[in-house]
Amino acid sequence: MKVKLLYSTLAVVMCAAILLSACAPAATPTPAPTVAPTEVPTEAAPCLTIGAIYVGSVNDAGYNQALHDSLMEVQKGIACVEILEAENVYEGPAAETTMETMIQEGAKLIFATSFGHQEPAMNVAQKHPDVIFEHAGGWMMADNFANFYANVPDAWYIMGVAAGLVTKSNKLGFVAAMPLAWTLTFINAFELGAQSVNPNAETIVTFTGSWSDRAKEAAATDALINQGVDVITMHVDAPGTVIQAAEARGVYSIGFQSLAAQQFAPQYWITGTGFTFGKLMTQIAQSVIDGTWTPQFIRCSIGEGCMALAPFGPQVPDDVKTRVNQLVADLNAGKLVVFQGPIVDQDGTVRVAEGEILTDDQMGNVDWFVKGVIGQPK
Repeated sequence: MKVKLLYSTLAVVMCAAILLSACAPAATPTPAPTVAPTEVPTEAAPCLTIGAIYVGSVNDAGYNQALHDSLMEVQKGIACVEILEAENVYEGPAAETTMETMIQEGAKLIFATSFGHQEPAMNVAQKHPDVIFEHAGGWMMADNFANFYANVPDAWYIMGVAAGLVTKSNKLGFVAAMPLAWTLTFINAFELGAQSVNPNAETIVTFTGSWSDRAKEAAATDALINQGVDVITMHVDAPGTVIQAAEARGVYSIGFQSLAAQQFAPQYWITGTGFTFGKLMTQIAQSVIDGTWTPQFIRCSIGEGCMALAPFGPQVPDDVKTRVNQLVADLNAGKLVVFQGPIVDQDGTVRVAEGEILTDDQMGNVDWFVKGVIGQPK
């Protein structure tokens, strides 16, 4: 508008000058003043537009927040990127529609963060070979589709050690959403860690049937505590409900997914682990910008920066802190092997023979609980 207004005013002045000159004596022509065109400043185009979809809220102090916080690290490291985010994206056609919209808005890299986003993301990837897709926690791969996640069982083993050292009742509680193979693997690792320092420790498991149902999570927590559990943990999207319910009853908790979970347990917090993918996501984004991206199946450790240990709570004994920190150091040094045989299941069947180690492929197909876990793996 300012440019248009400026040129209209000049036109009126010039017309008036012509009319006056017709009545006035001839004079030496005076050159018309030149006016430099006014340029409207434009915002520099982003070096890369990144899209990210989340199955829940990015303020859940759980999985979705951990992935969101990691993505924000990309923007800190590469200032010229533009980020498009969508929360509460259901795992189905809605996910495809949301990703298609992001591509129309210029996204050339998309992070599909929920396990159930994998197939929708692959469907969209097949339609857009010029767009890079990174999925968290799955297995699918293609020329423009890759997978990343953390070596979570190792961290669960260490959390089990912490729980086994703190418990007085020898009863540990685990609130889980679904009996997926990897969830069973996490529970097994937790129990094996507890057994390594406390052979009498048992882990009682309750499945809620939902990744995000606060009523069921609160009820499951109370039911476990009523059975004598004095340390409780969880594998649900947002851990706040379980932790708050435990805190209210004076029961210790161990967090998972996000380091922000500690805020819910000012007194009875032991520790926890959270995803910290910022460094990895930044490397992925930079490789897309540089044109060097290639599809890789990535599983990275605490030592590689993909997970971190939360601070210890105020009532955790020093010897527990020392033991846990030593295990983290052993893990980073390659000295800690979680699923090394012999390992037997609830029925006494040998699942991992002596001298053997459970592989990642086998972990992804686990349908059994180790001895010491109370509950059904289905």
